[in-house]
Amino acid sequence: METVSNKTFFRLAIGLAIVATLMLIWLSLGVGIIGQDGDPANLMYFAVVVVGIVGAIVTRLRPVGMKLVMQIMAMVQGIIALIALVAGLGLPWSPPLEILGLTLFFIAMFAVSAWLFHRAAGN
Repeated sequence: METVSNKTFFRLAIGLAIVATLMLIWLSLGVGIIGQDGDPANLMYFAVVVVGIVGAIVTRLRPVGMKLVMQIMAMVQGIIALIALVAGLGLPWSPPLEILGLTLFFIAMFAVSAWLFHRAAGN
């Protein structure tokens, strides 16, 4: 049976990270995760994107470093949801379950990407 190489895990990790980030940008700008389209609360999601860009530059896309970057991106995603839910942002257009569901979706994507980077590092 053929094993999956570290290079394949790395490519999958990068691909998933890019897809998740582009989806996050599209949803936060185009549709609005928090509130209506154009709600300024959605600008908080750019913190996740900035963490990803700065992290990729600092780690030079090395798998071990990118694993940590993906974990931090997932954490920031969760913090933004917590802020939105505690502050009651987005109501009545974005009920808490909707914000929580989308947040868990993105956390899962970043977490799977982190796991793939972990595998790409040979661990």
